[in-house]
Amino acid sequence: MASSKSLMDFLQPAKRLKLSSTPSDNSKPIQNVSLLSESLSTVADAELTSDQKQRIDFNKFLAKSKRNLKVCSQRVSKSKGEDVSYVKLEELLVEESWLEALPGELKKPYAKSLCEFVGKEICGGPAPIYPPQHLIFNALNSTPFDRVKAVIIGQDPYHGPGQAMGLSFSVPEGVKVPSSLDLGMK
Repeated sequence: MASSKSLMDFLQPAKRLKLSSTPSDNSKPIQNVSLLSESLSTVADAELTSDQKQRIDFNKFLAKSKRNLKVCSQRVSKSKGEDVSYVKLEELLVEESWLEALPGELKKPYAKSLCEFVGKEICGGPAPIYPPQHLIFNALNSTPFDRVKAVIIGQDPYHGPGQAMGLSFSVPEGVKVPSSLDLGMK
């Protein structure tokens, strides 16, 4: 019988590889990141377990997700600095794999209409819009297209600011889970 693992087993940080300060083949020290990356991938292929390789992949995806979030946050901040009330939706989808999978989708008439509606609501609609602009495509920007196994589309009822984060059935760490999501988690 296979051993069961908890979610925390998958989220443990990967062990760091130690690089010797003097290369064993008496060549020049590694000077740039691409050479270091090639060197580590060679080590990874030869000496790492499949679990370690999975952790490396996970950490790469996590780093890319954080970069995408930073790009979106910067675009929203820049627009506020330029006295623009909102960033166009097509500028908030930054994950390359989704852009390749959905080329021009946000340019189609239905999407343009939706983008205009969301823009008007953000600029002065009667109700607040959740999640914040930089998190509108958080689910897509956090997950490469080829890693998606299923998509669940629905409306998450969030009752207050700071709860919605663009990911279904979740709230940011440190935020009390709203009653609409508290389904027997006590």
